[in-house]
Amino acid sequence: MQRGLPLMPADVVLQHLFDVAVATALPGDRMAALLPPPPPPPGRTIVIGAGKAAAAMAGIVEAAWPVDRAGGLTGLVVTRCGHGVPMRHIEVVEGAPPGAEDAGVTAAERILRLAEAAREGDQVICLLSGGGAALLSLPAAGLSLADKAGVTRALARSGATIGEIACVRKHLSGINGGRLAAAAAPASVCTFVISDVVGDDPSVIASGPTVADPTTHADATAVLRRYAISVPAAVAAHLASANEETPKPGDPRLARNCLTLITTASESLTAAAAAANALGCQALVLADGIEGEAREVGRVLAAMAAYFAHRSEPMQPPFVLLSGGETTATVRGNGRGGPNGEFLLSMLVALAGHPQIWAIACSTDGIDGTETNAGAILRPSSYASARTLGFDLAGRLADNDSYSVFSALGDLVVTGPTRTDVNDFRAILVTGGSA
Repeated sequence: MQRGLPLMPADVVLQHLFDVAVATALPGDRMAALLPPPPPPPGRTIVIGAGKAAAAMAGIVEAAWPVDRAGGLTGLVVTRCGHGVPMRHIEVVEGAPPGAEDAGVTAAERILRLAEAAREGDQVICLLSGGGAALLSLPAAGLSLADKAGVTRALARSGATIGEIACVRKHLSGINGGRLAAAAAPASVCTFVISDVVGDDPSVIASGPTVADPTTHADATAVLRRYAISVPAAVAAHLASANEETPKPGDPRLARNCLTLITTASESLTAAAAAANALGCQALVLADGIEGEAREVGRVLAAMAAYFAHRSEPMQPPFVLLSGGETTATVRGNGRGGPNGEFLLSMLVALAGHPQIWAIACSTDGIDGTETNAGAILRPSSYASARTLGFDLAGRLADNDSYSVFSALGDLVVTGPTRTDVNDFRAILVTGGSA
């Protein structure tokens, strides 16, 4: 047990704060209370959606639906592998693992057909969360799945932000950027969203399939040029022609749409701060939308934590610095690990075993990059332990190999599917004593 933390050890505190953040991000009763009533007969309710939380959200719709109207409830949602839940009326399709997106094309085509079949008097409920754009992988006419997926992967590896990636995706897609809602007209479309993007912009979440798109083909081309992404000839020709733009604000096909944000990163951080206070640990939320290179953010926050620990300002230890957002890890090496691991490895190098500083960094969806862990925990002893195991920590950071380090230390955080996603969660705990 750490001095200044009377209720539980420092690593348990950090895990608890992460658990609270994830629990706050689950849709649960909040979404159930906001669902629209069934339309008058013979109107149907058609549920469609995509994302890591799509099946869990569809389950909430089913559970809340009046038994006497369940016959008018139908639909299809696509979620990530391992994220499905049993359903009675709404079909759940689990998408293929990353790199095998064909299942997402088939599911997206079926979802688009369901929207097109909606009639006047029907209502469409669309459920969106993180990972939705990758699962709705239907390419625009004239483009192949390989074209679209290849450009998206190149952008992700280049360090492009999720907003920039969404801009390009929408203009290479046959369903995103408001096209799904336009297909459902004249039926009403009610969209429920769990935000996984900085700023909670609905046109970016899952690449906005039911939201008007303010960006253009020219904007998408500019993003590709900014990151020097070489694209297939078909993609270049498609963007240059701009024959079919996405639905823009004011499009009459979107006039009967509504959208509700169910939960955001800010709410999860606020809940984690309250949980820290309940344990006798002051909390400061730095920001809910930190972006940039994970290793650079790690270096900056390490310096901030060390400064605060030395001066006992702005708070007396024990205290915790909380932040959210979505950092990126530009791939330069051949190692394993996602942005959260890279953030922590950068902190580990910068702190070199500071005796008062602990940290956790995890993705609230339970997946750090392409690995099976949500993130990891950094301890004051981690630096010496890693050196004892023979790790060249600076070299591992240069090789994007955070996973190997924290796996060897036994400090990976593995949650399995959380069925939600409000970006990354980071907590840096400054204790009142040594490890």
